[in-house]
Amino acid sequence: MRKPLIAGNWKMNLLAKDAVSIVEKLWSLISDVNNVEVVICPPFIDIPAVSKIIREREMDILLGAQNMHWEESGAFTGEISPVMLLEFGISHVIIGHSERRQYFGETDQAVNRKVRSAIEHRLVPIMCVGESLKERETGQTEMVVNGQVKRGLFELTPEQVRMMVIAYEPIWAIGTGKAAKPEDASEVSSLIRKIVSEEFGEDTADNLRILYGGSVNSKNAGSFFSSPEIDGALVGGASLNPEDFSSIVRSI
Repeated sequence: MRKPLIAGNWKMNLLAKDAVSIVEKLWSLISDVNNVEVVICPPFIDIPAVSKIIREREMDILLGAQNMHWEESGAFTGEISPVMLLEFGISHVIIGHSERRQYFGETDQAVNRKVRSAIEHRLVPIMCVGESLKERETGQTEMVVNGQVKRGLFELTPEQVRMMVIAYEPIWAIGTGKAAKPEDASEVSSLIRKIVSEEFGEDTADNLRILYGGSVNSKNAGSFFSSPEIDGALVGGASLNPEDFSSIVRSI
């Protein structure tokens, strides 16, 4: 049985004091929920303050990062290493988000190196895959997603794949307010599970958690969660609002 997971990607938003206030408010709204894993991914600069409040209040909220480098240390100006994340109790890390790919030139090969490093450091990678609007309109969704999944999981073992999460995030639905239709999200999630089954075995695929992301909000979340292929969501803008985010958590 795959335990549902709802992850909030705060992107480049919130000062530390505001981040703490949101976490406190969120916890007041979901403290009685025990059937869902909740992960919040603040900007790096907010992680120490958020980590501190989670630990002090003994909140059952997991802490994630939005990115990481694959090396433990070195001359990589502006980067954050996996061991730095572990120091603050990080358990999950988003890897390969389309904004990282689009704006910062992140390749499938870089995604693969980060995924492998995360797993080696006992961090749970949330690996993002998804097609652009042009790719969808020209019938390339399956080809694009197939390539991203296979290259992202290159040289991993079935045991390692079972440790991770894959998020299907169609690029055209991120931050646009235009979500994929539930049946489309379910179809691509099923495709991802099929690819993993072929590459790593049916048992690995059956245990892999697949999230949908892309303009998920409190009004449409339930329609995505009705699919047995979708195990949760990677939420962007709505995760900045505790009321909206808690509604998404409760709708699964």
